[in-house]
Amino acid sequence: MKLTTLLRPAAAVVLGALVLTGCGDDDKDKKDDQGAAPSGSQSATATAGQAPADAPKKIVSLAPTATEMLYAIGAGKQVVAVDGLSNFPADAPKTDLSAFKPNAEAVTKYTPDLVVISDDIDGIKQKLEAVKIKVVEVPAAKTFAEMYTQFNTLGTATGHTAEAAALAEKMKKDIDDVVAKVKKPAKPLTYFHELDSTGYSSTSKTFIGEVYALFGLQNIADAADKDGSGYPQVSSEHIVQSNPDLIFLADTKCCQQDLASVSKRPGWDKIKAVQTGNVVALDDDIASRWGPRVVDLVKTVGAAVEKAGANA
Repeated sequence: MKLTTLLRPAAAVVLGALVLTGCGDDDKDKKDDQGAAPSGSQSATATAGQAPADAPKKIVSLAPTATEMLYAIGAGKQVVAVDGLSNFPADAPKTDLSAFKPNAEAVTKYTPDLVVISDDIDGIKQKLEAVKIKVVEVPAAKTFAEMYTQFNTLGTATGHTAEAAALAEKMKKDIDDVVAKVKKPAKPLTYFHELDSTGYSSTSKTFIGEVYALFGLQNIADAADKDGSGYPQVSSEHIVQSNPDLIFLADTKCCQQDLASVSKRPGWDKIKAVQTGNVVALDDDIASRWGPRVVDLVKTVGAAVEKAGANA
C-alpha cells in the first residue's frame, strides 16, 4: 500500500490515514485507527529494561502506529521526535515533522541514529541512509501475524527484544481470552465498517477485517469491492439493502458521526443496526492503527457482538 499513489478525494484520505494517522484531533481531513485504558499502551507494557549500550539513543518516528509500538515496548525514552499526527501516548515529543511529506533535512536536525517510517515516501529512506542514519520500515500490517512481527522488528532495532516479544505474546493471549469469552450468536451477524460518511469501508481481507473475523462477522462491503483494493466506496443503497446487524463508525472524531447522525440518512432508519441501536462509535485512531491498542478494539467489537447477538 503506497501512499504516493493515493489522491484525494477517492480512497486516498482513507488509505493514507490507515497507514499513517487515524483521524486524530489534529487533522480533520485524514481518516481511518475508544477511550478506555489501552491494553497495549504504556499502562500494560511489558517490563521495560534498560536498552543495551549499542542501542539507538535518539529515535525519530514518522508514523503514529510506530510511535505507539515504540512506547509500548519500552523504547519511549529513546524517542526524541515524532510526526505531527502521533497523538498517542500524550507525552510523545510531537513536532511538525510530516508523515505524509517527510523532509530529510528536517529529520536530520534531531540528529537521530534511527528513524522509523511506515512507507518510503519520496525516497526518504535512501536520503536518510545516505547520511548514515538507520531506517526501519513498518508498513501497514495486513494481518495480526504481520503486526506481531513488527513488534519484534522494532524490539530488535531498539534494544528491547525481550520486551517486544513479551508484549506480542501478551497481546495474543489477551485477544484469545476476549474472543473465547464472547457469546457468539448461532447465526453469524453482518456488519458495515464506516471509514467516512461517503461510504468508504474496509473489507474482510484487510487488517480491520481480520479483527471482525475473530467473531465470525460477515462484511457487507466485500461484495462492493470490485477492484479488490480492500477499501471500496459502498453505496448507501447497498448498505440499506444489505441491512447489517451492526454498524461500526470509525469517523466519530473526524466527522462527528454517531447513531443520531446516521439515523437521518435516507433509508438508514430502516436498517436493523440502526433500529436496534447497534451502531458502535469507535475511536478513529484505535480503529486504524495496527499497534498495541488493537486489544481495546477487539474488546469493543466483542462487546458489540454480544449485545447484538442477544437482540438477534
